[in-house]
Amino acid sequence: MFAKSREADFEQVTFDEGNPRNPQNFSYARKWAITLTCCALIGITSAVSSSYSMSYESMMHDLDCTDLQATLGLGLFVIGFGIVPLISASFSEECGRRPIYIASSVLFLLAEVMNALAPNIQTVIASRALQGVFDSIAVSMLVGTIADIWQPHDRGVPMSIYSFASIFSYGIGFTGAFTLCVILVLSETRSSVILARIAKHVRKTTGDPRYRSGSEIDKPNLLSMIKMTCTRPLYLLLTEPIVQSLCLWVGLTWGVLFSLLESVTTEFQSVYNFSVGETGLVFLTQRKVVLFVGAILGLMANMYQERLYQKHFAAKGQEARLYIACAAAIVMPVSMSIYAWTASPNIPWIIPLIGLTAFMSGIFVILQVTTLYLADCYGTYTSSAQAGQGLARNVLALVFPLFTQQMFAGMTYKWGLTLWALISAVMAPIPWILFFFGPKIRSHSKVSRKILEAELQQLDGDKTVVSSPAEEKV
Repeated sequence: MFAKSREADFEQVTFDEGNPRNPQNFSYARKWAITLTCCALIGITSAVSSSYSMSYESMMHDLDCTDLQATLGLGLFVIGFGIVPLISASFSEECGRRPIYIASSVLFLLAEVMNALAPNIQTVIASRALQGVFDSIAVSMLVGTIADIWQPHDRGVPMSIYSFASIFSYGIGFTGAFTLCVILVLSETRSSVILARIAKHVRKTTGDPRYRSGSEIDKPNLLSMIKMTCTRPLYLLLTEPIVQSLCLWVGLTWGVLFSLLESVTTEFQSVYNFSVGETGLVFLTQRKVVLFVGAILGLMANMYQERLYQKHFAAKGQEARLYIACAAAIVMPVSMSIYAWTASPNIPWIIPLIGLTAFMSGIFVILQVTTLYLADCYGTYTSSAQAGQGLARNVLALVFPLFTQQMFAGMTYKWGLTLWALISAVMAPIPWILFFFGPKIRSHSKVSRKILEAELQQLDGDKTVVSSPAEEKV
């Protein structure tokens, strides 16, 4: 059930063609079970993150705390969620994903119980910080897990569902049920870890110490491996232009999104004289419209994008993923301008709502496409590449709402939202630059070149060990 190739004094263990233990050869039922479990986790994460703010009033009343103390719980969750993956993401790439999923899910569940039973605000704050830490460890592996089991040409639909779950999840808490699903459904998907276990078993049963997986040949010592796994996400974030540009684009877009959500209630109250109940109805209607339009747009965009990807991959390579992103980059500032300049008592309230819905749908497309593009470009190190994007998204989502109301009060909604439209317009060239110059940019990247060479050689049946970017620095 495995193939072996001679390398120096070792017999290298690799997967033979069609080996069912190779994650990319899992059955479709097993792949979808793993994918939907991953989507459930990102959905729970979105719910836990967003639903906390709904309890501010009750916390201040029941726990006798200030608004600042209540808000601190949200901030610490986001900070932990953004920073911890920079350290933890690549551990799963070296040690395997399943043990980390199980440990982090159980600890996250215990932190939720701690939060629910908290007798004071200090316990709430501590539990939220722990929730952010433990949840982020699992979430940082999700895209990498999907990339482990799906070939690039099959990732479109799974990534589309993942993106949908990450943005449009309601506050439903099934953390206990999810933890059980992790234990029962999620198997190991990291191929290098599986091969290492197979090689260990072969050595034990044959008594021949020469059998090694690719990751075990010239394996660094424990200290070097810890250094490598801790620095790889930061290394990619600080040295890879593709990671940097997408982190900047997605991060600023995410910050603008949270700023917009802050503006909906007060803008409709001040411009259209809506009551609190009417404003809540508008926001709920907008959320439902975005759910419907985002789902339809995501499905249509994915179907069309997949056709473009299959048609143009031979000529464009990974950049064939970016057609829809280029269109979304134009939609974003246009839709923001519509929202900014049509919010007037003389214009029906549905018009700015259409602009806001278009903007939210554009975010769905951007998150989906950039996730796929990073997975295609960085292959086995997708989790590390995504960690930087997660940091940018969560930090800016925390920072932007802190000054949103003050900005709108000083600039008015029209000009404040126009500023966001201008920021979106400044970011718009990013996918276009990557679309036309991405291959040239990647050709100057040592990391991208080695990953691409390894994938091409694997397609030809020649297994090659890819050294990590951090490892090359040691």
